[in-house]
Formats: sequence, structure tokens, C-alpha cells
Amino acid sequence: MQNINKYEAMEMLDLPDAEREEIEELADALTAGFDTLARIDTNGVLPLITVLDLQNVLREDVAEKRFSREEILKNAPEQYDGHFQVPGTLE
Repeated sequence: MQNINKYEAMEMLDLPDAEREEIEELADALTAGFDTLARIDTNGVLPLITVLDLQNVLREDVAEKRFSREEILKNAPEQYDGHFQVPGTLE
């Protein structure tokens, strides 16, 4: 109950006693589940990134030029010296 009171004060809540007890029971169950997991011996077990047997199916990241600078800038509302011109953001 002490942790619930601490969090309640931190979040500036005023929970009814029944709700505070319900939250405490849920928190205790959650903590017990983590305690069970912490007791499992995982020495020698390699970490998994995924449980699925998939290989990386992404393409190679290769830079390619698809558009010329002129094509990209032709729809720009304003441009200056071959670049997009945008309103200043710093004063």
C-alpha cells in the first residue's frame, strides 16, 4: 500500500480506498509475475530478436538519383540558388 500512496501523491490523485486496494492487488500480481520470470535460469540462452524464422527481406540500401534538381524544384513556391526557400524560423 505504501507504493500506491507514493504514486498517488506523485500524480496528485485522491483515490477511494476500494480503488486503491484494487490497484494494489493488481500491482502485487504483476510484481509476482516478474519475480517468477527473474527466477528462471537463462545462463547460456541466446537472446532472441524474433520468434519467427524470418530472414531480412529488405533490399540493399543503395542511393540512386531519380530526379534532377530542376524537376524537384519546379513545384517549389520559392527557391533560391538551387534550394528550397522557406520562411525563417529564428529571429
